[in-house]
Order: sequence, then C-alpha cells, then structure tokens
Amino acid sequence: MTRMARAHRLTTLALAVAALTALATSPASAANGTVGERETVCAQDLFVRVTAPHGAWMGTLYRGQTFLVEQDGGDWVYGFAYGNINRRGWVQNGWFC
Repeated sequence: MTRMARAHRLTTLALAVAALTALATSPASAANGTVGERETVCAQDLFVRVTAPHGAWMGTLYRGQTFLVEQDGGDWVYGFAYGNINRRGWVQNGWFC
C-alpha cells in the first residue's frame, strides 16, 4: 500500500469515527406536544405555570417525567403534569421527546 493510500484510509477512518461520536453524543431532539398524548419531558427541567403561560410558577417537571397535553396554545400547552406535581397547568411547548 502506498503512503498516499494509507493517508487516505486514515482520513476516512478519522471522519467515520468523528461522525459516530457526534451521533452518539448529540442530545435527544425535542418536539411539540400533541393534544391527547401523554408526552415525556426531554428538557432537563420544565416549569409548570398555574393560571396562564408566563404566569405564577407551580413546580418543575424533570427529564423523564410526563405531561398529558389537553390544549395546544402554540408556544405553550395546557394539561396535567404527572410526577412530583400531579396538577394541571401550562408548560412551554417544544420540550417533549
């Protein structure tokens, strides 16, 4: 094998390893909630608001806890926060797995 062929092989291998590493370490992509679905929280933490979006803070959902989406309000969704809260409220949309 020539020196040029070995260099090409090493470059190809390095690019493949870099691509696999990027895939393995990239965060889970978050999605919007769907009305009627019990969604899993992908965010590290997600604040639950009592009466309205940007309203008073009620508690925090953490990654892996769930939220039943009952109403879609665009950037915010209303529903039932399971886990340590167990009450209805508003959360910012776009942070579900």
